[in-house]
Amino acid sequence: MSEVLQWLGLNPSPQSVDYVGNKTQFHLFNLLTEQRHPNTWNLSFAIQSNIEAGLRMLLSVDRDISQKLKWLVENPEAPEQAVRAVASAAMSGHKIYVYGCGATGRLAKQMESNFWRPFWKMVRRHDSWKKLQPHLPADIENRLIGEMTGADRALVSSLEGFEDLQLIGKLQLEDHGVTRGDVVICVTEGGETSSVIGTVLAALRQYGDPDEALRGEARNHLYFVYNNPDNVLRPFERSSSVLENPAITKINLTTGPQAITGSTRLQATTSETFVVGAILEEALARVLREHLARGELKALGYGAPVSLVERIAAFDRIKSAVDACVPDMARFTELEADTYRRGGFSTYFAKAALITVFIDNTERSPTFRLYPLDRAQETERRSWVQVWTEAADLREAWRNFLGRPFKGLRESSYRNAFERQVPDPYLREAALRSLTSAGDDQELSYDFSFSPSNVASKGPRPGDLGVLVLLDEELVELDRPDSSFNKFINVCQERGANLAALVVARRNLADAADGLKRRLREGDVLVKAVLEAEDDPLTLRRQIALKMILNAHSTGVMAAVGRVVGNTMTNVSPTNLKLIGRATYLIMTHVNDTLAQRDWVAAHGFADAVTFAEANAVLFDAMEYVRSHEMGQTAEVALSIIRMLEAFQPATSRGTIRDWRLRT
Repeated sequence: MSEVLQWLGLNPSPQSVDYVGNKTQFHLFNLLTEQRHPNTWNLSFAIQSNIEAGLRMLLSVDRDISQKLKWLVENPEAPEQAVRAVASAAMSGHKIYVYGCGATGRLAKQMESNFWRPFWKMVRRHDSWKKLQPHLPADIENRLIGEMTGADRALVSSLEGFEDLQLIGKLQLEDHGVTRGDVVICVTEGGETSSVIGTVLAALRQYGDPDEALRGEARNHLYFVYNNPDNVLRPFERSSSVLENPAITKINLTTGPQAITGSTRLQATTSETFVVGAILEEALARVLREHLARGELKALGYGAPVSLVERIAAFDRIKSAVDACVPDMARFTELEADTYRRGGFSTYFAKAALITVFIDNTERSPTFRLYPLDRAQETERRSWVQVWTEAADLREAWRNFLGRPFKGLRESSYRNAFERQVPDPYLREAALRSLTSAGDDQELSYDFSFSPSNVASKGPRPGDLGVLVLLDEELVELDRPDSSFNKFINVCQERGANLAALVVARRNLADAADGLKRRLREGDVLVKAVLEAEDDPLTLRRQIALKMILNAHSTGVMAAVGRVVGNTMTNVSPTNLKLIGRATYLIMTHVNDTLAQRDWVAAHGFADAVTFAEANAVLFDAMEYVRSHEMGQTAEVALSIIRMLEAFQPATSRGTIRDWRLRT
């Protein structure tokens, strides 16, 4: 036993020993996305002294996206090929299957439920549908499937054990009936996610052992989108199996370290959402141009002809619009942070922006170790944030969200495969446990309807915060007293809650926000991002602008309330093998940085640096303790750092913490 573990009276658990010795393929802290970005090195200190300066620091990292997209504009071969494949699939009746995990899984859901389905629903209302109908599948809106590891339930929070299995990617592919000839777009922030890799490899196997001809067919249909350099990923066998395979088309969107270390919901997923969305937008343009005149195209949101590279180049204009509203964003961030400091809660309300708002709010939980969204059956709020939309009940809310019925994982289709085909006992146990919380019945567990019952039981209280999020034409609804936006304003004001309004609109509609501003009271906040009045048929630009604002805002809020140290995720929730490695690395580096500081050495003397194995042993012990004692938002990383630093203090101090559990 090492000296520090002896001081703590701790033997490494079998699971920790297994992780250190046998799970080296998940020790991913050398990935570029896991490194600290120099622009945000002192973020937590900056934002607590000047929120506006901190937000500008966060948003400055989005310049890395601009640089990568400039490279892509000059090297558009792979995304151009994907455009042709998606357009061909849409016209021929094949499926388009977009798959991801965690943040990229929510990206996949957004492609279906925020972009594809609403677009075709709108097209069906136009006269031009009569001209299109003979040339397209009758169920065109069902032809794009956005799926994530764990299915719809995983939108709320990750399901432990699933992400680390290639098998579940294969099973979900088969569950959706995706076969040879369908377009498969697999998206992974890091380029190493097992479930995503399992999906693209399972799709490849449908082509048999492809010779050169079949390899070309597979390459035209299979896409792998990721955000780390190839040379960094090749040492990982699962990543190499994709990168070295010429039958899979790779789209590398490496932007560099994230604004918050390892938080790939930021620049990595923003770049992927924008590029995959632009591919869909251009593919649909080519489908429509086959059959419609210019005036008909314009009525569907496609005005002047725009190429794929021009669509990608539009990112800089979106970034400029976001940067311009930073002063008002700072007031919004301070208002929400202060709400939580005073023990209050926030409620976000959105309609067209629902998915983007929902994604940002649910991703706060694993990133900053917050309570996940409250379940419908809970009578008191624990989650700091909830999301509502216009709906009479929870079923209608889910349908408004997804554009289709809720779909979980059928236990009968997965249990036998997990039991027989997952040799690792820890992963098998975790996956089987999560499977019981992934079925169709999970629809009933979450209610985000703006309904009388929710208002009565979980409505805003004095000092809470209500947040409206509106896009473009929704501003016109404010002229109707009976609109759900006005009803939400009334509920918040009647109950003594503060208000913030976030508007993303084209320039010709942005002035309508002035009426909203008159509804707000002293101390309330209006944030308005104004985009150029260019075509946005899928709302891609508006949703990306909103995503960037919300990501910076919510990260700023968490930094302001102390859930970020520097630019590291010291409150990360270690729910999968990758995050366990990240958490271990954070513990090790923070402890070693402290031990090397001059003041520490002067006070306590020199000490040997802790090892990865030692930090991991302490982490697993903390994880078990937090889990078994239901300690809610207690951060395992921070707890582990404190324990190890206390152990390095002189023996007299160590004696006072011999039973650390009594102190927590």
